[in-house]
Order: sequence, then C-alpha cells, then structure tokens
Amino acid sequence: MAEPAARHPSPPSGLLELCALVGAPRDSLRGLEQAAQKRGVKRLSSLDPEVLSVFVPPFASREDSQAPSISGTALNKVRRRSFRKKREKPRMEAWKSPPGDPRGPDPEDVSIPGGVDLLALPQLCFPGGMCAASEPREDSVHFLVLTDICGNRTYGVVAQYCRPLHDEHCFYNGKTHWEPSVSVSTAGCFVPFAVCVVSRFPYYNSLKDCLSCLLTHLKLCKDFEVDNCIKDFAARLSLIPSPPPGPLHLIFNMKPLQVVFPSQADPESPVIDLDLHLPLLCFRPEKVLQVLSCLLTERRIVFFSSDWALLTLIASCFMVYLHPLQWQHTFVPILSGQMLDFIMAPTSFLMGCHIDHFEEVSQEADGLILIDIDHGSVTCSKSSDHDRDIPDVPLLPAQTFIQRIQSLQLYPELHLAHLSSSTDLNEGRARHRAWQQTLNCKIQHIALQLLVDVFREVKNHLNYEHRVFNSEEFLKTRAAGDQQFYKQVLDTYMFHSFLKARLSGRLDAFARLDLDTQSEQDRIDRMLMSPRRPTVEKMASRKFTPLHITHRRLVVSMPNLQDITLPDLPPKNSSLRTMDTSPCSSSSPGAHMNMDTPTGTHSTRSPQFWEGVLNMAPKTTYTFKIPEIHFPLVSQCVQAYYTDFITLLSKAMGLLGPGDSLLLARYFYLRGIVHLTQGQLLNALLDFQNLYKTDIGIFPADLVKGTVESMSASERTQAERMPELRRLITEVMDKPGEPPKVDDPVKNFELPKKHMQLSDFVRRVQESGIVKDATIIHRLFDALTVGQQKQIDPDTFRDFYTCWKETEAEAQEVSLPAMVMDHLDKNECVYKLSSSVKTNRGVGKIAMTQKRLFLLTEGRPGYVEIATFRNIEEVKNTTVAFLLLRIPTLKIKTVAKKDVFEANLKSECDLWHLMVKEMWAGKKLADDYKDPQYIQQALTNVLLMDAVVGTLQSPGAIYAASKLSYFDRMKSEVPMAVPKTTSETLKHKINPSAGETAPQAVDVLLYTPGRLDPAEKVEDAHPKLWCALSEGKVVVFDASSWAIHQHCFRVGTLKVNCMVAVEQSQVWVGSEDSLIYIINVRSMSCHKQLTDHRAAVTGLVVNCGKKCSEVYSCSVDGTVLAWNVSTLRVTHRFQLQHGDLTAIRLHGERLWCCTDHGIMVVTMQDFAQEMRINKDADEGHASVLDFQLLPEEEQLWVAFKGCSELCTWSLKDLARPPQRTCLQDCLELSCMIRVKRQIWVGGKGLSQGKPRGKIYVIDVERKTVEKELVAHMDAVRTLCSAEDRYVLSGAGKEEGKIAIWKVE
Repeated sequence: MAEPAARHPSPPSGLLELCALVGAPRDSLRGLEQAAQKRGVKRLSSLDPEVLSVFVPPFASREDSQAPSISGTALNKVRRRSFRKKREKPRMEAWKSPPGDPRGPDPEDVSIPGGVDLLALPQLCFPGGMCAASEPREDSVHFLVLTDICGNRTYGVVAQYCRPLHDEHCFYNGKTHWEPSVSVSTAGCFVPFAVCVVSRFPYYNSLKDCLSCLLTHLKLCKDFEVDNCIKDFAARLSLIPSPPPGPLHLIFNMKPLQVVFPSQADPESPVIDLDLHLPLLCFRPEKVLQVLSCLLTERRIVFFSSDWALLTLIASCFMVYLHPLQWQHTFVPILSGQMLDFIMAPTSFLMGCHIDHFEEVSQEADGLILIDIDHGSVTCSKSSDHDRDIPDVPLLPAQTFIQRIQSLQLYPELHLAHLSSSTDLNEGRARHRAWQQTLNCKIQHIALQLLVDVFREVKNHLNYEHRVFNSEEFLKTRAAGDQQFYKQVLDTYMFHSFLKARLSGRLDAFARLDLDTQSEQDRIDRMLMSPRRPTVEKMASRKFTPLHITHRRLVVSMPNLQDITLPDLPPKNSSLRTMDTSPCSSSSPGAHMNMDTPTGTHSTRSPQFWEGVLNMAPKTTYTFKIPEIHFPLVSQCVQAYYTDFITLLSKAMGLLGPGDSLLLARYFYLRGIVHLTQGQLLNALLDFQNLYKTDIGIFPADLVKGTVESMSASERTQAERMPELRRLITEVMDKPGEPPKVDDPVKNFELPKKHMQLSDFVRRVQESGIVKDATIIHRLFDALTVGQQKQIDPDTFRDFYTCWKETEAEAQEVSLPAMVMDHLDKNECVYKLSSSVKTNRGVGKIAMTQKRLFLLTEGRPGYVEIATFRNIEEVKNTTVAFLLLRIPTLKIKTVAKKDVFEANLKSECDLWHLMVKEMWAGKKLADDYKDPQYIQQALTNVLLMDAVVGTLQSPGAIYAASKLSYFDRMKSEVPMAVPKTTSETLKHKINPSAGETAPQAVDVLLYTPGRLDPAEKVEDAHPKLWCALSEGKVVVFDASSWAIHQHCFRVGTLKVNCMVAVEQSQVWVGSEDSLIYIINVRSMSCHKQLTDHRAAVTGLVVNCGKKCSEVYSCSVDGTVLAWNVSTLRVTHRFQLQHGDLTAIRLHGERLWCCTDHGIMVVTMQDFAQEMRINKDADEGHASVLDFQLLPEEEQLWVAFKGCSELCTWSLKDLARPPQRTCLQDCLELSCMIRVKRQIWVGGKGLSQGKPRGKIYVIDVERKTVEKELVAHMDAVRTLCSAEDRYVLSGAGKEEGKIAIWKVE
C-alpha cells in the first residue's frame, strides 16, 4: 500500500501578503471619454476607484515542474493567483489560458489575507478621491495601516501614477474592444492608477523604493503587459524572506536601486524602516511631549496634514517612541473623505485626515485632540470636561527630554557636508541610510529614557507575588504638578499592560535601560529591600517647600540598612554611555574584590552622561545580498533561486569566525527557512537545531513543531536515527505543551472589608508592601490579636496601615539642619522621632537612625550624641520623682561614657525601651555574624512595634508590641556568643533571596574574576559572584560592592547542578533538565543551549591545556562529552558502565569520574578505564559524595555519603589504604573544595547542642582539622573559592544566605 503523501508545512510568509492594482472601471473611462469630447468642458468628473487586479502568493506551484517544456507562452497560461472583479469581464488576451484548460482555475478562487478589505482598499488608495486631470501629476506614495477584527496589523504602501487616456499603452484601449478614437480635446486627459503592496511588516521606506522601481517599468508597459509586470514584481517580493531579529539586514537588487530590508533589533522590538526624526522637524519638542501625553493618556486623537504620506509616517514614529508600551486602540492613520464618520467613535483612537477637513472635524466632534502636522500645533476640540485638558508630562523628565532633543543634529546636509559627492546612486543612499540609522538609534534612546524617567518608580509600589499595584501610594509620591498626568495614565489599558510586563519580570527595553541607569546606591537599596526614605546625603541636596511637604509622600515597604562604610567606587557606566578607552590602572577598584568593605557607594552619573548617548553609534549591523530571481517564474527557476540562496548562505557561514555566533544564527535561520520552502525537511530541522548553539532566542518553535507533524513516516524514521534531531523532536513533540497562559489581571491595592484569618492577613500585608517575610507577618498577627480571637477585623487593619504610612510620611519630611547632618553618615536615615522631651542633656527630640540615637535640641537647633547601637551597654526603663509624680524615664548607658543618658519620655517610654533594646540586639547579631540584614530586620520589628502601639492604643499595646521584639528575646533566651574562630574568619554575609517571601536554597556558587578591558562597562569589569537558587534562578552579584549586578534571570525551570567559567566571556550552567545553558558574561544573556545530554548534567570542567579550550561535561546516566568551545561541537563521547555520575575532574591527562560506586579513572586518549577507587570493602558499601585532587601533594581526598570522616589516598600508590580524618560533631557532608593548602568541607554539624551549618578547614599536610566554622542556620550546600583569598559558602533553604570567609 502506498504511503500517503506528506503535507508540507507552510514556511513563514515572505515580505508580500498581497499586491493590488487599483483604478477606474472601464465603464467610467468610457463616460469620461464622452464627457471630455464635448467642447468647453474644462473639469472632468470624479471617478470611483475599484480593485482591478489582486496578486497573492504563491505564484509558482509544484505542478509546474510536470510540464514537459516551459516557454514564455506556457508561463502566461498559469495565472493562478490573480483576481479581477466579476463585474468586469476579462478580455481574451494572448497570455490567458484557453477555455476548457483543466489547469486554469477560476480567477475568483483566491484567498485574500485577513485584514485586507478589498471593498475599502480603493478608498484608502485614493483617500482624496480619484479624478482625471488635463496634465500628468507627479508620482506619489502614501502609507496605510490595516487592522483585522483580531487587532492584527498589516501595512500597505501605495504608489499613485498617471497614464494618458488615449495612448497605445493605456489600459482598456485594446483595439479588439474599442474603436480607435483620436481627438484633440482628449489628447490631454490623464487617468490615475495605484499599485498597493501589503506586508506583515512596516517596511515603509523599503517598499517605497520597490514601488518606485516598479513605476519606471509600468509607464512603459502596454495594456496587456501591466498585469504581468505587476505579477512579476509581486512574485519577486513574495520570494524574499523576512529577516530574523538581530543584526542582519537583507539587500535585494530591484534595479536600479539596491533595497535594504532591515530586521528587528530583537524579537520584542518593532521593525523600524522610517525616519524617526520626522516629528522633530514638524513639531517643537514641547509639542512632541504634548502628543506623547495624549497617547499615554489614551485620548481620541486625529492627525491632519495636506500630505497623505506624512499622516502615517508621523503617527508611526510616535508609536515607536512609545516602545515598549503599545497603543492598543483603533489605529487608522488615513481616513478617506467617506470615512470621516469614524471620528465620532466614543472610545480611544488615533486617526488621520486631510487638512481640508480640519474645521469640519473640530466643529462636529467633541473632546478630540487635533494635531496639525503642517503647522506643528496641538489643540483640543470643544469639550465641557475641563479635566480632560492635555496634562503636562512630569516636569523633570520633560526638561531632560527637551534638552536632549535640542542637542540632536537633524539635518543630513550638515553631517555629510565634508564628504565628497557620491557618483554612485546606491553609495549615496548607503551614506544617508547610515546617518539615518545613527539618528534613529539616538532618538529611540531618548524616547525610552523619557519613559524610564516617568515610570521608573512604579516598581517600588508593586507586589510581585500577589500581582498588586498600590496606585494610591504611588500617586502620593508624585509632585503636585504631575498628579493630573499620572491620574489619567494609571487608568489606561496601556499602563495596565505595562504593569503586567513588570509583574511578569519581562526584561524588555524598559527594564534593561532602567537597570543600566541605576546608581550603585539604588542597586544596594534594591538588594537590601531598602525604603525610599531620604538619606542624609539626599536630605542635604533637596530643598523643601510647603507644597512639596504636602504632596511628596514616599511609600515604604521595608526599613533601610546603610550601616557599613561605603567605599567610593568608580561612577557607574551605563550601557548608553561611550566608554573611556584610556588605559586602566592596575589598581582600579573594579579589578579586584574587596571583602573588608563589602558594599558599594551611591554613584551619580556625570554631567557628560548624555553627551555619550548623543555621540553613540548604533549596534553593528551586517547585510546579506539576496540572489537574483530569474524569470520565467516556474518551479525550476524558483528552485534555482533557492539553490543559489542556500549556496550564498553556506558560503557566508564558512567565512565566519568562531565568535560570530550571533550572525551565524541568522544564517542558520534563513537557510532553514529556504530548506523548508524547498521541502527539504531534514535539512531544515538540522539548521533550526543549530540555533540552540548559536541563539535560542530566534528558535521558531511553532514552525519546527509543524514541520515534525507534517513529516511522513519514512522521514520521521530517518530523523529519529540522527542523534542531533532525536532530541529536537523530543523537545517539540513529546513534552506536553505549555498550558494556555491565564491573563492574570493586575489588582489595585484595597483595604480589606472582611475579617481575616492568618493566611488572608499574610496576603494582605504582603500586598500592602509593608512586609514580605511571612515569618515576621506571623509575629505581627500574634501582636495584633493578643487577648482576642485569632482574626483581625477590617478596622484594625485600616488603623495599622494608616499608622504605618503616617510614620513613613513623617520620617520622609524630616529636615535636619546642616550642622546636624555634618555629624551623621551620608547614608543614614531618620526612622523615628520622639515628641519633645526633657533629658539630662537638654530639651529636644530623640531621633533614631539605623546606626545611632541622637538628640535634636530645640531652641537653637543642635546635635547631641546619645549612643551608637554598637556601644550601648545597658538600657533601663524606670521612673524618677518630680514633686509628687513618678515620671517614666529611659536610661541608656554606653561603653565609652560614664554618665548615663536619661530622658523623661513619659507615655512613650515603654515603646522606646522596646525599640532601643531590639536595635541593640540586632546590631550585636549583625556584628557577630557580619550580616547587615540583622539590622534591617531589627528596623522592621521596631517600625512594626510603633505601628502596633499606634493601632491598639490600649493598656496592653506595649505587651502586644513586645511580641515583635524578636532579637531581644533571642538575646535573653539563647546565648548569642559566636565562636571566636568563626568571628575572626567570617567577613560578611549577603542574602540572594532578598525581596522573596521566603529564603531559597543556594545550590551552586561560582566566582569569576574581574577584567581590565576598556571596551567594557566599568561594572562589567568587576568580579562577579554567580549564585544559583531554586528552579533555575541565577542571581549575579558585583563582587566589588556586593550590589546585585543583574537581579535575576532564568536558566530553565529545574535545579542547577554545576557552573563553570569558560574563556572569561562565558559561564556554562549544567541543569537537572539535561541541558547546558551558556551565559554571555558581557551581555548577561542566555541565548545558547547544548542539548546532547539525555539526563541531568552533574559536572563541568575546563581543559585549558590545548590551543582551543575544551570543556568536559557529565550527566547522571554516565555519559561524558568533550566540547570544542569555539564550535560548540562534541569532539569525544564515551559512556561509563555504571551510571550515577556526579562529578568529574581533570588530572594528568586523565578524567577522574565520581560515581556512587567509586571513582573511575579514564584516559583522555582512548577513554579506557584504568582504575577504580572504593572505600575498604570490609566496611561495606559507601557512596562517594565528592573528591578533590591535590597534584602538588599527590593526594586524593574523598568524602563519602553518610560518613563523618574524609579518606586520603596517595596518588603514588592508590592501592595503599587511605588515611582518615575524623570530623567532630559532623552530622552530614555536602561539598568540599581545595583552597591553597587546605581542604574546606561543608555540611551540617552540632554547635552548642544544636544542628548548624558547619565548615571544617583541614590542613592537607597534617591532615588535621584547623578550624570549625559555624557557618549557617542550615546545612552548607555549596562552596567556592574567590582567588584563593576568600571562600564563599551557600546555605540551605531554611536560611538561604551566602557567607564570605577569609582564607589564612
């Protein structure tokens, strides 16, 4: 039985969706001729245009190849995809198929692409009406945007031209139908026609060039040649594939012009093929801001111009300015005269009309924004709603935008004046295109920076876990003059979509620029979840006004921590800034890691920051010239074209170096598309498979799945035999598809209206942005429900929320005298102020920062130091006698001073007693454990105490607040003494789970040293710490300041097992999902994957001994692969007999493989197993956990699962029994590394009778334990070395922190 023919998948459509010829019907022209023949008629009547012909791809079918011979006449008989209106009976032309020809389908049987309305198209092609003229008009072009019922847009370019009514070349003047009639009166009658090209992409300039070339041929065509000429033109466009996102642009020779089709910058960016400076030539910068304000507030907008082309171009430029925000309403930039009623729509829209209709529209419709392109004006039509006036863009971003726009060079003549005149047409066009590309790049960055400046602080009011935006608190942070703008913007669909993107963690253009332009201090605050309260430095730089105090209320979620002295780091170099290429000194602080000062400084951008933006060059782009298309367009010619295409692509790929993977990926993509079009499915899949190793970001998953589904049984079997395709097919077919994404709405924060149990209370508090840590919220719940039923009523929650926000507002509005600020660190913040009280050091207010207590004296403002939390020795709450009264008094004794500070705090005394003791205990823990987050947590507890007392206002309020006194209780109940060895060795702790609702386990750590490369950004030259957390999350720290460099990105969704640095520019990550992810260190992106393993990747090791670096990887099923780093190809492959392979090491041209059954030693030449190392047989089987090779000492150190000892073999004689090193109080082992002449072993052990994460430091010569370090509250999961100067340890999920230890 014959195998059924496979249905081949449809490749992505090319540039062309449809091409149409529009003109007047023959009957109209007959009447026009009769009218023109009457003497004295000066003005001819208007015509009704209609679609004369439509051409839709494909233009050549596979059946064409079955013809025994091909001739031009035979070609003309196969007009399969053209269309004529039924009301016009086609004429019998020489090239039409004869009646009864079975191969000639009905010309009406044409599939018109969605979104193209053939009835409305003629009006859009002639929006100003269609009239014959006594003189020929100049050819003109305008542009269309067509939208289907699903909101999908297609783009049209229309070229209008004229032909004489009576001419041997004119349409409908075939002598077969009409009698020749020559009249002097009609010799000067010219009839307009239009050719419209519709594409899925907005290739305005490119298709304009193509149509311009077409018109030069059409004017020379005879009547019967026009359709054929347009069809050939459409066929050529249909064979041009759309370039994939990235740096590769396509060039096609349209003769006489070389037409360039630019690609998207990335998959989420739009195609930009227009001159973005056009609005800047038509409007002053202030007016541009007004238009953007109207778009951001989603008004009903109408553009006007006397030039139809400018309507679409200007409107499209503003759409680009908004990116990545998107206009989601009606977008019809051109309305014909018959469509003017569209502007009566009640919903938001953007439309365009001819300037002749300006007065009519402004008088008939209310509440419209009228934008006159010709005169550069923006006005409102009559409206009774005064609140709908155009709001001003926020002042500071607007001023910055205007300054940057005014600095641009908008005239190419000034830029090209010094160049010699180009004698080649295409060379001159290339010069102008390069200038335009550079200018477009600058304008995009300026527009994007405006959006970032306007919306940067939105993220501070988002709750990511519950998808909540606190709009009320966000509005409180806006200046008075900006309130109206933000109130209108916050209600738009556009802003709602923007919030969804932020809450989904999308790293789009907005997020990247926001991250790149953050100051170092902002990064640290983000890492520590610091509040937006003013530091002393910010307080000194700002000037308060009563209006500012009234309207500028910053919302806060967690207390600040700035308790560590901050070194001055080099200023942050944004990705938008041109890097100084002067030689770098070897003592640059960015080139090494400083553990003694682990935090960074607030670095502001220099005044020359944006000068770098204006002088920047766009990203490098490349071009690929598409081969010539030969006619006649039959299957053989098309196949020849595709063959040439593949040959040129393969040749270009062969010329690329190993580092050109970005460009190589685009060639693979294009070649895969061409192979698919040819029906070569296996070759297409092989090309798409290579995208995993070059750029997974452009992998066409849906297209590949469709290709696999369309394969015949024999093709599928053949593909399954190829290892590289077997995994690809498994990925796209066997794995269940992603469930449809639920469009989770963004909720606006609202106070609860019902009683809350604990779980609901936790959610509500997290949504409010007050606290995220569920453990702290549990203690808050206990505090608010003391002596009551375990539920919280809405009134109590509202009172608590109000107290919290009022305290934040009061702290925000604190203004300290200059002489007081001189005594404080620039990064200190005032968190609490008492009322005016009498003390033994004067009358004033007690102020609390994260570091100290001080008295702000009254009368003549002054500063009196009370105590730093580090120096407090004792805190008492007592009373003193005054006449017959006993006044509550707080006494604080410090180490440095003999006299005790006393303050008559009266009713506030109990609360201040609790707060000071909590801060004192938190500071002691922070110092003992070198963990600044203890101070942050103590501040959180203190502020919650204050809010609880303010909420309850009852005699039991202090007792309730004491439930939050966590660190003080810990100090009283549990001995806090840290072992001396631990305290001396521990340098600092950081929390990679900051901002999460619960800690996450640290699975893998990797340190990469800094580079002194002047071509890179300053922060990219810093050393980095790579931290793998749960579910494929990787957090990257700047190891010179411990600010998060890139907050988080994903490598799959499963656990990360191993990481290794490769050639300074890459980090390879082995995952539980069997993939190896390759991260580009410079771009901080992950666009490459190695898919050759079939089980979890458990080990990676680099062999740098060869000229070309090699990486060995292993998986748990026993597979070991050797990779060429340059080509990412597997050079060697072997399989161990037993699985459970957990790690590999290189030593002496041998691979040492760690398995549950022992350590296998394999030669690297022939991969033959040489030996196997196990624990003594008489002690029973013990699985190997980890091992370390010490070549200099010729030692092999091995840790076994479930054992509390290490075994050491001599590499000289592995048969000799090992020496044993016992680890005291060890409960389990997790990891081990070699540092200098020490072995560091991490796990869990007993400390003061409780299980704790412990590290054992062992001397390799004496084989004795030198130190026992009490590292973490949970087991130590991973260790890594930083330049042999420091060791970093990561804890399990109960703590989730990273400790930094100094190596002796």
